[in-house]
Amino acid sequence: MTSQRHKSLADAPSLVELPPGVAAAVRDSVLAVGVRRTTLTDVARRAGVSRMTLYRMAPDVEALILSVMTRDFAEMLSAAESSAARRRTARARLVAMTAEVARRLPDEPLFRRVIDVDPELLLPYLTDRIGSTQRIAIGHVRRVIVEGQSDGSIRRGDPELMATALLVAVTPFVVSVRLFDTVGREASVGELATGVDGWLRP
Repeated sequence: MTSQRHKSLADAPSLVELPPGVAAAVRDSVLAVGVRRTTLTDVARRAGVSRMTLYRMAPDVEALILSVMTRDFAEMLSAAESSAARRRTARARLVAMTAEVARRLPDEPLFRRVIDVDPELLLPYLTDRIGSTQRIAIGHVRRVIVEGQSDGSIRRGDPELMATALLVAVTPFVVSVRLFDTVGREASVGELATGVDGWLRP
């Protein structure tokens, strides 16, 4: 993959629905060779389908990779939200969701592979643009913020702005989580939760 691929991955179009076998092949290829070296030919071979079949599903390999990574994140985010569902207030739920994502995402296989092999692919999401995965996160967070403003547990403010600001604040923490290995990653997640709670508190 070239720098042009990096650009197209960051700016990829709307997500596509993939059969489980194709999604598994995309994951296997990225885990084996990284994002930049994953090709339609390799994915087709692993999935046991033709390149033309893949072209009917998505315009290029970038769209395949983005679809898999984004849907994996969406499933993890939904699981984090479900695990926090019994918390008494919306603020408590949002703090717990944020901590759970910060705890789990760095150990997700595809995320770890990108960090290990193709970390520069994350730079546009830290400096330049909001991607599909981030838009999903903002949507979840915005909804919980509105609930918290209704139950009085979250301060007043523009929910869209607050959700986006929270995402921007948490993203570098998750990307750089290995920096906390010397002091304890779990303790660092606790610090993050404390900070988010204080930020949201009325």
